[in-house]
Amino acid sequence: MSNPFAHLAEPLDPAQPGKKFFNLNKLDDSRYGRLPFSIRVLLEAAIRNCDQFLVKKDDIENILNWNVMQHKNIEVPFKPARVILQDFTGVPAVVDFAAMRDAVKKLGGDPEKINPICPADLVIDHSIQVDFNRRVDSLQKNQDLEFERNRERFEFLKWGSQAFRNMRIIPPGSGIIHQVNLEYLARVVFDQDGYYYPDSLVGTDSHTTMIDGLGVLGWGVGGIEAEAVMLGQPISMVLPQVIGYRLMGNPHPLVTSTDIVLTITKHLRQVGVVGKFVEFFGPGVAQLSIADRATIANMCPEYGATAAFFPVDEVSIKYLVQTGECDTARSWGLRNIPWSAEWGTGAASASSPELLFKDGWLESAGQQPHAHPALPESGTAACCPTLPAGPFSSLEIHPLGVETNADLPGFEWGGVVGFYCCRALRSLTRLMLCLRGCNVGSTFPFLPGRQVVELDLKTVVPCCSGPKRPQDKVAVSDMRKDFESCLGAKQGFKGFQVAPDHHDDHKTFIYNNSEFTLAHGSVVIAAITSCTNTSNPSVMLGAGLLAKKAVDAGLTVKPYIKTSLSPGSGVVTYYLRESGVMPYLSQLGFDVVGYGCMTCIGNSGPLPEPVVEAITQGDLVAVGVLSGNRNFEGRVHPNTRANYLASPPLVIAYAIAGTIKIDFEKEPLGVNAKGQQVFLKDIWPTRDEIQAVERQYVIPGMFKEVYQKIEVRARPPSSPVHSASSPPSCLGSLTPREFNSYGSRRGNDAIMARGTFANIRLLNKFLNKQAPQTIHLPSGEVLDVFDAAERYQQAGLPLIVLAGKEYGSGSSRDWAAKGPFLLGIKAVLAESYERIHRSNLVGMGVIPLEYLPGETADTLGLTGRERYTINIPENLKPRMKVQVKLDTGKTFQAVMRFDTDVELTYFHNGGILNYMIRKMAK
Repeated sequence: MSNPFAHLAEPLDPAQPGKKFFNLNKLDDSRYGRLPFSIRVLLEAAIRNCDQFLVKKDDIENILNWNVMQHKNIEVPFKPARVILQDFTGVPAVVDFAAMRDAVKKLGGDPEKINPICPADLVIDHSIQVDFNRRVDSLQKNQDLEFERNRERFEFLKWGSQAFRNMRIIPPGSGIIHQVNLEYLARVVFDQDGYYYPDSLVGTDSHTTMIDGLGVLGWGVGGIEAEAVMLGQPISMVLPQVIGYRLMGNPHPLVTSTDIVLTITKHLRQVGVVGKFVEFFGPGVAQLSIADRATIANMCPEYGATAAFFPVDEVSIKYLVQTGECDTARSWGLRNIPWSAEWGTGAASASSPELLFKDGWLESAGQQPHAHPALPESGTAACCPTLPAGPFSSLEIHPLGVETNADLPGFEWGGVVGFYCCRALRSLTRLMLCLRGCNVGSTFPFLPGRQVVELDLKTVVPCCSGPKRPQDKVAVSDMRKDFESCLGAKQGFKGFQVAPDHHDDHKTFIYNNSEFTLAHGSVVIAAITSCTNTSNPSVMLGAGLLAKKAVDAGLTVKPYIKTSLSPGSGVVTYYLRESGVMPYLSQLGFDVVGYGCMTCIGNSGPLPEPVVEAITQGDLVAVGVLSGNRNFEGRVHPNTRANYLASPPLVIAYAIAGTIKIDFEKEPLGVNAKGQQVFLKDIWPTRDEIQAVERQYVIPGMFKEVYQKIEVRARPPSSPVHSASSPPSCLGSLTPREFNSYGSRRGNDAIMARGTFANIRLLNKFLNKQAPQTIHLPSGEVLDVFDAAERYQQAGLPLIVLAGKEYGSGSSRDWAAKGPFLLGIKAVLAESYERIHRSNLVGMGVIPLEYLPGETADTLGLTGRERYTINIPENLKPRMKVQVKLDTGKTFQAVMRFDTDVELTYFHNGGILNYMIRKMAK
């Protein structure tokens, strides 16, 4: 069916009638001007993709009526412009596409038709870990081990990079997914199929939100949802509420972006923003660089929001210029340039084949510079929107004037929020009308009832977060006192329940022929890691300058502390090296160990055995300090019970101190060889020092050089594959040491089916204890869930799961739905569902049933030992009540949670993959 909004499309430039955009100002609807900028991105996507099947006119009306419908729990479709995946979640997607090709071929179709419809990028960054550190060849050795452990996956992805169109794979060693996305992959505006439209995305990693800092709307989803988008299907989402977050003032010169984001994280956790969008505005926004904004947006999952959006402004444009994205080679500001990839075998070693990826930098194809219609003079009415009467009319609106391409004002416009590059900017702003004007970030579409919270940046102080959660902010000046309080507090997020008479316990040990002592609070891991901070030159150069001053002052880091530096991209190494600070980082033990997530996701590698023995024998609360975004107990390392998030300079400071139990204001950081006390204030770089170095060394040329040609030789633990899991025969002749993790095996259905209900914390009511087991009812035997399911399938018995509230909450959502399907589970009956998991069950063809309000398994007297018959009517409709009959004669009703006609279509075809196979095989 044709798009009922096709009349809104018009050329951006009359000289190029084939290049159009959807001008939403032509809706002539006053509600549009009152929408938050993030909601306008949803609206533009819905209007552009309206086909009256996947996206209906009613959906557009619901989004336009957002001010009312945001409180109605209404679901709307969203078709993002692209998808981004990391390797743990991306491998299953490539496997599914390969399987679809096989299926299409069996149906007599052309398997070459199976390709992602929506552009997709897969960045390999989750596989490398810190096995080697504090040595000049750490990077090489860690990459060698990465290849050894993940050869099969990498070979498969190598095939995928060549076999599928509209998908590119960024090889291991390139950097962390979100930093590569920010610096290189983000288009900001798409030019595809004759239309310009805003860049937007979903990703299979929760910190996909980092790209919101550039003005590109994006967030994390489950693997099946991502595959659906890749196949051209929309995701269904609850129309979100939007919280306005007003930033004011200037931060203190000693405050870093890390301090700001940890403060915001705690604040928004207190406010309560789960499932909502947060949109930042106010004069304080102009004080933040794109890297600062990306840091804030990165930790969006930690404060619970779906997205943390910074609309495009002058700072955004300057960043695109800085990263070399607004030059004649990319005259329309489009970052996604066609590229070629060659995977070859290098001469380094037979076990570590070299991966060579080349990016072709394409000149703007056929888009030559041309004249653009002049803008009206500043101050004329044509430059500004006509404001409706009421509270919106009090907003501060500024006219837009552009004198030269080099003099680009801040702008955020209606209809399309994005950057159309220097050459197209004048035409675009003439047509799209400046909404918020040149006073960058000064306003937010206020209407009565909208929630707005504020933060004065001058109130932010240097801080860390921990010891177990990212929202538990602690001022640096209070760290010693807070840790000592946690030591004796009741076991919990802020307690370790150590008896008072053991607070001073310590343990001596021998390392490298020298004696050392560990106590509660001793730092044993200090990692500059994670895209949260390594994407930010100010904190990375700050760490480098602090390291230089520390070395010059004669300070050192104890040799047993596991120090590491894992930059988010080669750009970081480039400016650290060119600015001359890298040798000083190395002298303190912070050598580059790899380009990937590493310590932030638990790939911290082993600690020295003497250190582990001392911690274990002394029952000590040892500490990890990292510049990451998550610090849950057991995530960073099993031997660090306390873990604190901190800025890169503070990571180095605590490494030098060797303990978290220090008051930097009163106690020296260390004593040098001359017996002189050195305080943190003596070596902390000023903001002026950092900015001077940044201006000199963070230049466009380095971004181009790093990303123009990526030549790299090509985890375990997300959760280890336990040798007790039944049975490990699917791993062939591998030894337990070679099992790797479930995360790295997510392309292997035989392994993942066994891992689906293999969590050792699983509580099955059949057993009333924690174990990955169940009762095989015909025999009465207690078996692993997988073994019991196999017996049922051999007997031809389909299965059902009886569950409680929020069924499906957690991570690895793709296999949380794929696994049950492979185990023969045909339906789930639950009190309620985690939103994404319900959608994923539908995508796999598993029926999600929901008890009627007030009913549960207990109230209905269900034991799970019954046989269930679900009566499915021929004229099935969304959210229809169906009858469930038991072999005991009892019947009851349940809601069949197919919520849309599209989901019913998926179900009738046996799931989304089968639906797309049949569709593409025609």
